[in-house]
Amino acid sequence: MLKPGFYNMDCREGMKRFPDKYFNLAIVDPPYFSGPERRGYYGRRISPIGVNRWYKISACWQVPDEEYFNELFRVSRHQIIWGCNYYSYPFGPGRIVWDKCNGNSDFSDCEIAYCSLHDSVRLYRYMWNGMMQGKSITEGHVQQGNKALNEKRIHPTQKPVALYKWLLGKYAKPGDKILDTHVGSASSLIACYDLGFECTGFEIDDHYYNLARKRLAEEQAQVRMKL
Repeated sequence: MLKPGFYNMDCREGMKRFPDKYFNLAIVDPPYFSGPERRGYYGRRISPIGVNRWYKISACWQVPDEEYFNELFRVSRHQIIWGCNYYSYPFGPGRIVWDKCNGNSDFSDCEIAYCSLHDSVRLYRYMWNGMMQGKSITEGHVQQGNKALNEKRIHPTQKPVALYKWLLGKYAKPGDKILDTHVGSASSLIACYDLGFECTGFEIDDHYYNLARKRLAEEQAQVRMKL
């Protein structure tokens, strides 16, 4: 069995190294569809304020198949799966809707996740549109006044740390083991580290794995300086 940690490997191979129901909660954000890995930039190539938004094109972008989901359900007791509306897999009725409070943006107004922990629909509002980011977990609909505090975007499908902290605060219990099969920008790992959860993560792309490791290390260093 693998030890808990962050691995540069195919998550399907990694999950095979864990016994049934080892993880209490899997929070995963797999590729929903093909496209972002070929475009090579987020939103506009150059933002209205002159910020370059280029990303490295990924050669490892793979929309998950039934084998992936079967393995995910094998190793985890509960699941939160973003993009469930794009897959044909037979998920249960539970849903989480993330309202991105993005106004008249060309991007989706919200993203939808399957949640195995309830049969209803839950809503979380957090602004996420380029430089327009939420102020805090509890005031996500309010724009961050100091843009220097905004999260740095390093991945084309990056989600905010605040979103993962909200999910962990609402759906995880102290001592739970967390799984993220597609780490991407490391937002999930940062949230787990800050809240004291043991997390195992996988990222198959070498470039984004290294960026994520660097981002996580920087966050850990900042936390240690505050102690």
